[in-house]
Amino acid sequence: MAEAGTTRRDLFKLGVAAAAGLVATRLGAIEGVEPVGMYPSPKAPFNPATAAAMPTRNLGRTGLKVGLFSLGGQAAIEKPNNEAVAVPLIERALDLGVNYCDTSARYGGEARWSEQYFGKVMKRRRAEAFLATKTHDRTADGSLRLLETSLKLLQTDHVDLWQLHAMSTMEDVARVCAKGGALEAFQKAKEQKLVRFLGLSGHTDPDVLAEAIRRFPFDTVLMAFNAADTWHLPFKKTLLPLAVEREMGIIGMKIPARGRILAGVQPPPPAQQRGAAKHDRPGTLTMQEAMRYTLSHPVSTVIIGVDNVAQLEENIRIARDFLPLNAPQLEALEQKVKPVYGQAQWFKRDAPANPGK
Repeated sequence: MAEAGTTRRDLFKLGVAAAAGLVATRLGAIEGVEPVGMYPSPKAPFNPATAAAMPTRNLGRTGLKVGLFSLGGQAAIEKPNNEAVAVPLIERALDLGVNYCDTSARYGGEARWSEQYFGKVMKRRRAEAFLATKTHDRTADGSLRLLETSLKLLQTDHVDLWQLHAMSTMEDVARVCAKGGALEAFQKAKEQKLVRFLGLSGHTDPDVLAEAIRRFPFDTVLMAFNAADTWHLPFKKTLLPLAVEREMGIIGMKIPARGRILAGVQPPPPAQQRGAAKHDRPGTLTMQEAMRYTLSHPVSTVIIGVDNVAQLEENIRIARDFLPLNAPQLEALEQKVKPVYGQAQWFKRDAPANPGK
């Protein structure tokens, strides 16, 4: 069922001042989460082009000032045998000031093409990028094996952020928290300085992520959050305030919903689409509207996959010129996207197939 749109009270609770980069966070790790290890701590990355390229915000308590736009490891960067496109995209992103790159052990199938492409750049430019990857295994042993391969493919001795990938059910939470679960691997990897920070991601159900955050002091959360969020299982209602309260780095994803939210993007054949909510008509927003909506909330950055350099450069221009929207403007965009909110929320549990018909 559709829920109410943004209200001034919602924005007061979330602190719209955060949208201008004024999120107050404290630096340093949570007490008890970072045991003293026998290995030296890796240096924090720094891209000298970032500050002039776009506004930055605190990535929670990590100490990183992250640009508003960050590079996602899907789209062109996960396609098989696409090195000639993917590697120059990553290079260009760093050149233009992007300082956060997100990938996963699951991107690009068994060959893990996304991590491979990032590795070809990281072997030369590791110091410029806050590098994040993920484990989809819910066990400690399986996650450590995935991390070992991630480090080899990424051609680095550590990642800045290791995340639980696609936490979708309460069973996922129970498994990672149980004896022999993935959180044991997280603690071990951090003790050995293989990872600097710990996070989780999800796009199916905000309550699942909220439960995991209550059980473990993660540093970051990667959540699906676009202009259609308010109409079905809204992440902004409970999860976003909880993450702000815990001073977490908050990364927004699914901003254009793989193009389903964007005007002028024609639907592909239904057989090529994931989820019950099919992309059956063009969306209603521009990319600028989609990014401005999410960035007008207290998120640290948004990660977006791109198909080509033109898309990359457009997204960086939007981030550079960002101005926060007020409550009436946010609500207007929510109303504008309402006719296609099902296809724009296809990744959520029980997303309606054709709510606008």
